[in-house]
Order: sequence, then structure tokens, then C-alpha cells
Amino acid sequence: MKVTVVGAGAVGASCAEYIAIKDFASEVVLLDIKEGFAEGKAMDLMQTASLNGFDTKITGVTSDYSKTAGSDICVITSGIPRKPGMTREELIGINAGIVKEVSSNLVKHSPDTIIIVVSNPMDSMAYLVHKTSGLPKNRIIGMGGALDSARFKYRLAEALGAPISDVDGMVIGGHSDTGMVPLTRLATRNSVPVSKFISEERLNQVKEDTKVGGATLTKLLGTSAWYAPGAAVSALVQAIACDQKKMFPCSVMLDGQYGLKDICIGAPVILGRNGVEEIVEIELNDAEKAHIQESAAGVRKTNDLLEF
Repeated sequence: MKVTVVGAGAVGASCAEYIAIKDFASEVVLLDIKEGFAEGKAMDLMQTASLNGFDTKITGVTSDYSKTAGSDICVITSGIPRKPGMTREELIGINAGIVKEVSSNLVKHSPDTIIIVVSNPMDSMAYLVHKTSGLPKNRIIGMGGALDSARFKYRLAEALGAPISDVDGMVIGGHSDTGMVPLTRLATRNSVPVSKFISEERLNQVKEDTKVGGATLTKLLGTSAWYAPGAAVSALVQAIACDQKKMFPCSVMLDGQYGLKDICIGAPVILGRNGVEEIVEIELNDAEKAHIQESAAGVRKTNDLLEF
């Protein structure tokens, strides 16, 4: 099992670290355009191998896509990160060109790969890869929903005063501050609806805190977060690599599901060795359906800025 991570910045390096620590891949290739940067990150990570007990080989390369040949899974984190006050959508002009070039080079050397898109605006970047890479739709996945759901569960556990292992919940819709749809109605604590434990007002606060989870961290850190995004990617990669058939909300190309077509947006999917094995259509109430439609309208507005 060979995994390539493009972009050796904070998010990309965290992806490589978490994948290596889980020890299911034989090799992780870390690629960056900055001379020696990926090589240095890879060397630093490899020097933790004996301490963290993994045998995954981490290789760093500068812009040499031939070293990525035969990758089963490729992760695209490259592009500029958010700065305080920026929306994910404002990154589109620069990041679209980068993602298009990166995906083309990856597919050239690994035509059977599965691509996971992390670069923002993530839903539109996943859509761009669909329109330009030639890969089948089951092999292109946007990461956002897995991260947003992790942030949702963190906020739920905080509000409940419960261990996070007690809590389950999911965020669907667009990966943006206004587009996320945290499914508070379906969130549970050990199978009991969380509404049994906290007020509607508190639950609405959890929803709003989840939607600005990325912006909150960007304001505190001065740049995008990296630990949780890296962990979210590693969970998706492991589910595919180990054929786990796990369910995650991911940005995928819809063809009628949730009343949407020709759009990449967050929906629950089953992930396995073929990538997206199934798109799961859950029953939404009228308010949730309306929020999904609003979210899709926002994603389409950003997609209209793309140049193929």
C-alpha cells in the first residue's frame, strides 16, 4: 500500500505522520515544490519511527512525480492556507490552478489511484478534479465532512459534559462556514438523542460553534488548523486502504441523491477499497432539506468561478 501526500506543510505533514503511525501503509511519499522541504519533513518523521513503533517508510521528494508512481491513494493538501478573516472561497483563484496541475501529474503516474482532496475551497476543488482528471467518480473524495463531524462531536461532548467516545453526530453539506449542516436532530449520546440532555438553545449554539470551527482556529493560530485535518485524512485513507467499509460524510459527486446533481457536496458514504462504495441517502426533515439546498447554492456559486 503506497500513499502519496502532496504538500508538506503543516496539514500534509500531519497527514503523513498519522498515516505512518497507524502502520497500515508500506510507504508514504511526501511531495512539495519547495526544495528540500519534503525531504526534511520526511527525515524528521522517520526519526520518530523507532519511538512511535511504526515501519512505514516515509520518502520526501521535491516536485518529482515519478516517485509517486503506483500510488494506491493520493492526498492533495497543496495550496495556500486560510489567514484570519479569509473565507475558504477566497482561496479559489490560486488553489484551483495548483490542484488542477497536481491532480494531472498524480493521475499521469498513478492512473488507478484514489484522490482525496483537502485543499480549499474543498467542495469546488473536488469538483474541479472530477471535471479535469478523467478518474471515475468513486475515486475522487473531498475530505471536509469527516473533519467537520469531528469538530461537531467535540462541541457536543463539551456541551454534554460527556466523554467524546459517548457521542455520535454528523455534518453534511458544504465545507464552509455558512454551508455546513450539523445534524443536531440525529446526534446521540450512546444512542439516546442529545436533545434529552441539553436544551434546544444550547444545541443551536453547538451547531453555530461547529460551523465556524475552522475560522475560530484560524483566528487563534493565525493560519489553518492541522492536527484534526491530518487525523481526518488518515481515517479516510485507512478506511480505503484496509477496506473497512466505514461510513464518513465526504464531499462526493451526487447524481440525484438529496435532489442534487453535478455537484460535489458533503454526504454520508461507505468507504472501502474501491473508494466510494456507496452514497447513503438518509431521511431529512424539511428544515434540513432546505439547508442542504442553500448549501448547494453556495457551492455552485463558487464552482462558477472555476476555469476548466
